[in-house]
Amino acid sequence: MSILVMKFGGTSVANVDRIARAAKRVAVEVAKGHDVIVIVSAMAGETNKLVGWVQETAPLYDAREYDAVTSSGENVTAGLMALRLQEMDIPARSWQGWQVPVMTTSAHGSARIEAIPTENILRKFGEGMRVAVVAGFQGISPEGRITTLGRGGSDTTAVAFAAAFDAVRCDIYTDVDGVYTTDPRICDKARKLDRIAFEEMLELASLGAKVLQTRSVELAMRYKVKLRVLSSFEEQTDEAGTLVCDEEDIMESNAVAGVAYSRDEAKMTLTGVADRPGIAAAIFGPLSEAGVNVDMIVQNISEHGQTDMTFSCPNDQVLRAETALNQAQARGDIRFEELVTDQGVAKVSVVGIGMRSHAGVAAQMFKALAAEGVNIKVITTSEIKISVLIDRKYMELAVQALHDAFGLDKAA
Repeated sequence: MSILVMKFGGTSVANVDRIARAAKRVAVEVAKGHDVIVIVSAMAGETNKLVGWVQETAPLYDAREYDAVTSSGENVTAGLMALRLQEMDIPARSWQGWQVPVMTTSAHGSARIEAIPTENILRKFGEGMRVAVVAGFQGISPEGRITTLGRGGSDTTAVAFAAAFDAVRCDIYTDVDGVYTTDPRICDKARKLDRIAFEEMLELASLGAKVLQTRSVELAMRYKVKLRVLSSFEEQTDEAGTLVCDEEDIMESNAVAGVAYSRDEAKMTLTGVADRPGIAAAIFGPLSEAGVNVDMIVQNISEHGQTDMTFSCPNDQVLRAETALNQAQARGDIRFEELVTDQGVAKVSVVGIGMRSHAGVAAQMFKALAAEGVNIKVITTSEIKISVLIDRKYMELAVQALHDAFGLDKAA
């Protein structure tokens, strides 16, 4: 019997009526002959409420108890979904992470899945169960404690189950009907993609597109899990949504598949840094230890034995970065004249596997931005991505200009 994984996000299970609607979608797949593993998130807003209670109770909380509290939202949804399916005469059972068991590391709040034994669920399928409703976002540590996988962790749970059970596909149901060439709220010409390569989706997710969690796409790419992103609120057909798949499964592609953006970026520059071997390690080592997520890095040409080092990071990590660098200077690990911070920037990126075979993408991007009077502060590139840091006030203009410049409103 083929196994299908279906994951429903928080908006798709936000109340009892929406859980009933999701259950009907599960029933359709059961009728097609699939055994179904349903991964559920907590109801919309529930996790935020639980986190708020933890922080109110204990600002310096024990991470193990944080996981015990915040994982409970998914347990409620799983139980309600199983009950709804049972009311529809579909044999279903809810499963918490420890019952599967979803075996994880001990990093509470950001655990990683290490193994998902299939025996327990497969045995129940063999005994007549048709749907296993699994609480996403959670697992169990080697010490026997409940763990959580971090925000968006239910996506990762779903892909991991699809890989472990060799599922025919993993369908991710959310509040959007697929992956778009850019954010439709910013560009009304944004077009839904029928297919997108794993690498493109991974870049878009890491650059700010919020359709899928980055770790889930990494897992899908590693284990060749076919992902389909669908809306919970629209009629479904076999061709609905966007299929995230191998590059080889895409017949023809544009040079650029999509435009991504990240609004809350900061640019930090260390001036007057000694240009010597090991200086980069001396700067970015303390930042790493402080948990600062450094992205774009540019080093200026050395002059008189000194250079400037510029990098970007999320706005909410600026204070942490400043503290780490000032402490490193106080210890004598590094020397710099000034730390200059600009918190009014945004990152805009174009992504596409077609860049490998199309020359001139960078020139076309820079020309489009110049035509709109958008000044570029920092540039970084990879094989299938070009990112620029610009003034935040020009972000929406830049996204629209690049979408037009690469003709993303038209299929390849």
